[in-house]
Amino acid sequence: MSAQPEEIQPFDGLVTFFASLHAMRAEKTLQKNSIECRLIPGPREISPHCGVALQLWYVDAERATSLFQSNKVQIEAIHQYRLHGLGAAMDR
Repeated sequence: MSAQPEEIQPFDGLVTFFASLHAMRAEKTLQKNSIECRLIPGPREISPHCGVALQLWYVDAERATSLFQSNKVQIEAIHQYRLHGLGAAMDR
């Protein structure tokens, strides 16, 4: 019998932006500081402003906010949100 791969849990946090430039800067800033994240197409039901959003673990939201402020990365908001419809947005 072959072993089945472990199920990957989806990120539960979503950062929205007004401009894609800041989304890319945010990803770079978090990766430099060893915070797991990834850029995705921005869900329109959360924010119509930018077509790019950043997924992360919501537990890292406070640290990410601090890093964004100190690195002058402009964000719209950080939401607790799972792409599979498991959580409603909770603005931070």
